[in-house]
Amino acid sequence: MTFKYNHSSHSKKVASVVLAGMMALSSGGAAMAADSTQTGQGQSAAANSTAAPTGLFSDIKAGFWAEKHVYKLAYQGILLGNNGLFRPGDAVTQQEAITMAIRFMNAESQLNTSTAAALPTNMEVGNYFKPYVALALQLGLVDKTEEAATDVSNTTWGQKPATREWITKLLIRSLNKDAEAKAQNNQSTGFADNASISDSAKGYVNLAVSLDLAKGLDGNKFNPTGSVTRAQLATFFSRGESLTDTKYPNTATGYVTGLKDGQITLMVDGNAVNYAVNSSTPYFTKDSETRAAASDVKLYTKVLVVGSAGSASYVEVIDAKPQVESIEGTFARSLSGNKIGLFVGENYETYSYDENTAFIDQNGNAIKLSDITVDSIIEVQRETFSADKKTVVIRVKSGIVNKSDNGVIAEVQTSGKTIKLVNAAGATEQYTYNDNLIIRYQNRILSVSDLKAGSAVKYTVKDSVLQTIELAQGVEQSVRGTLVEIGGNQSTVTFKRDGGSLEAKLLIEKPEVIINGIQDATLNDLITDATNGDKVELTLNSDDQVTRIQVIGRQMEPLNGATVVSYNSKTKVLTVLDANKKPYVFTLDEKTKMDYNAAKPTLAGLESLLNDGRKLDLTYVGTRALSVKVVYKYEGTITSIDTTNRKISLLSGSQTVTVPYTTAPTVEMYNKSSASLSDLKIGDNVTITLGSNQDVVQKIALKSVAQFEVAGVETNGRVRVKADLLTSQFYVDQAVLTDENGQTITPAQLVTGSLINVTFEGATPKAVQVVKRTLAEVTAVDASSVTLKQFNGSTEKVAISGAVKVVKSGSTLTSLSNLTVGDRVEMTKDTDNSTRFRVLTVMSKQFWSYDGVGNQILVKRETTTDTNYRFALGSSVFVHQGDNTLSVQSLRDNDNIVLYLLNNVVFEIQKQ
Repeated sequence: MTFKYNHSSHSKKVASVVLAGMMALSSGGAAMAADSTQTGQGQSAAANSTAAPTGLFSDIKAGFWAEKHVYKLAYQGILLGNNGLFRPGDAVTQQEAITMAIRFMNAESQLNTSTAAALPTNMEVGNYFKPYVALALQLGLVDKTEEAATDVSNTTWGQKPATREWITKLLIRSLNKDAEAKAQNNQSTGFADNASISDSAKGYVNLAVSLDLAKGLDGNKFNPTGSVTRAQLATFFSRGESLTDTKYPNTATGYVTGLKDGQITLMVDGNAVNYAVNSSTPYFTKDSETRAAASDVKLYTKVLVVGSAGSASYVEVIDAKPQVESIEGTFARSLSGNKIGLFVGENYETYSYDENTAFIDQNGNAIKLSDITVDSIIEVQRETFSADKKTVVIRVKSGIVNKSDNGVIAEVQTSGKTIKLVNAAGATEQYTYNDNLIIRYQNRILSVSDLKAGSAVKYTVKDSVLQTIELAQGVEQSVRGTLVEIGGNQSTVTFKRDGGSLEAKLLIEKPEVIINGIQDATLNDLITDATNGDKVELTLNSDDQVTRIQVIGRQMEPLNGATVVSYNSKTKVLTVLDANKKPYVFTLDEKTKMDYNAAKPTLAGLESLLNDGRKLDLTYVGTRALSVKVVYKYEGTITSIDTTNRKISLLSGSQTVTVPYTTAPTVEMYNKSSASLSDLKIGDNVTITLGSNQDVVQKIALKSVAQFEVAGVETNGRVRVKADLLTSQFYVDQAVLTDENGQTITPAQLVTGSLINVTFEGATPKAVQVVKRTLAEVTAVDASSVTLKQFNGSTEKVAISGAVKVVKSGSTLTSLSNLTVGDRVEMTKDTDNSTRFRVLTVMSKQFWSYDGVGNQILVKRETTTDTNYRFALGSSVFVHQGDNTLSVQSLRDNDNIVLYLLNNVVFEIQKQ
């Protein structure tokens, strides 16, 4: 037999008891009593049993499949552990099962120690269990004649492991269904091993199956002699409470009528009962085995609470549907005696209210009864779980709003033409708008797209539609156009707005200039031209001044591989031939960008190189040279290395370039000193630097990408990094830096602890990309996706395409099947663009203290020689108990905690 239970991570069938899905609906409770096993020379362990005062057993971790049921019964007093342990995987003995059944029936008041002496001689049990077994015989939970045939040659009757068949009888009898079971004894169970089931048990098995308490194992077998674990039996009794009318003194079932910080109020049998709750209170719902949040408990829903002295130890939502009825009508007037009148259809009806009735508007904001206008459509909600049917909510569904107010923009939904605001009283309102809405700041007319969340406004509403919005302060605007001119003193910019005419705007003193590929761009890097200027997006501040210019398109033409014919240093005129011998004439000016083999190129330095035959790459607009690059290097992938004829070929762009060398060129690689040509291979991405005459290879730099964790950033542009626990450093002040969204950043914006992909040209960093780093718990995984629950509580299903790497226990695996639900992982993109999951190491420890200066925690040593007791904390370590976020400082000495570490740094602490 299996007693059914549900747990997403328990996918394989358990060859014992899987409990049926039934929830307790009882009220009342039982006093905590020992659930001990016989120890030593027949002595009871009752004196050493601990009553789980906090509801925690050290061997029942958060997320354990039976946690919900074990703790529910522990708080009800139906079960206890031994010395703080529950031993969930131990086989249930017959004396333990009987003890739990008596408590489940709340029959302990019938125990009589004098009758215990009359036990049959073959039914030997521990002293503590004798009254329970005697009562079980009296109540018919076990049959004296049947037990006389039990084989006790290898153990006592009480310590004999309870079999499935035996447990089935006990459970059915504890539910007072013995007669129903016996009536089915002559029927086959339908299991393949029906012949192995005792004839006297067949009816019990049949009834258990019909009650959905039991089902077969693989091969449609019942396995009547199989054992049952303590956790499985606890789960059965927890769920089996729905099949009995037994009342427990400390358990109440009722409807939620009040929710305040630290308190939940239930209506139980017509009386209001208050229970204190806190961050340690466990919450569950009927349909889930995992913990819920306090926010899952809603007003007027059916809830079970186990607790005493006005404090809730366990809360379970039995029915999540609010028990209310709604009546809709047209508001007529308020009446004396706390009543309102409204027309419901053609009938005029009155409804009472009291001090607990909530009045709310169509946006969910609290209002007064006097705020409701005649002819408004209102909804009256009344609870249905009492004869009084008290009115709990009176809500305005639609009413005409005419008002002016101050507030703050909360959200703008252009698709539905609605704007949400927080008014001066702090309440949230939402209104529609149409094309007649006027939005302005001082004398400027703005558009809906200029409204930003957080902007302070004054607004007017007529007939529930927004009419005007006036901003208290200006907002940023964006316009697009073509750059025509930057004023001589760089104080103005002239542009042609897209689809419009010429406009001029003032520039702030140092506007930000963004040009892809140019770090720390300035106004001098912009191309201005009446017809071919840069396509830009200008950002205007509240004073209509340009604060940012971002180039979004350029119309320049490239000319690569040109040969110098002549250059006149006085007129700045350069004549070149392209590869087809076609002549071009360009003019150089102070805005021409220059590039040759120098750290800080100058026009004078460039001019000295513009002799006949020099190879150049240029970009231009008309006859204006925008950039001139002396060809001193080629970039591409190696296609051949001919050491015999001393030449190297590479594919550069769409053409193959072959360059000779006279002596072996210098080869530069990141993280490898004294590299040579033999270290290069076909397909490598390299940069070849030419000699001064552009005719031979001087140096070859291998392009590579490496991933690091930032260990520190210095003001001089030097970054200290870690990789594979080794620390190194390099300068990034000349590299292009971007964040995880591709936006340009400065070295100072790199954050310690972040991951970066660094692109090297030889040993020189050329680009630094911040890598998106997601730390989360795996909640589901299949062949093409992983569902992650992040530390902020949000859940995301990530579709995975392409290569995968799972780094787990020191091994790198290549399949998502190597991830397990419950794993804590760091998800990143590796340097080859594969998706990488690094599984965090898990350790169970006892908390000792927190070192705030060193940002470390110390845990209790497991032995006197244990040196692994101090752990560094990540910059944003996630500390929690269930779904409740905690601080490190809230942890206390001896708290049981689970640490999740990456490279010996703690990123998550789970308090048990």
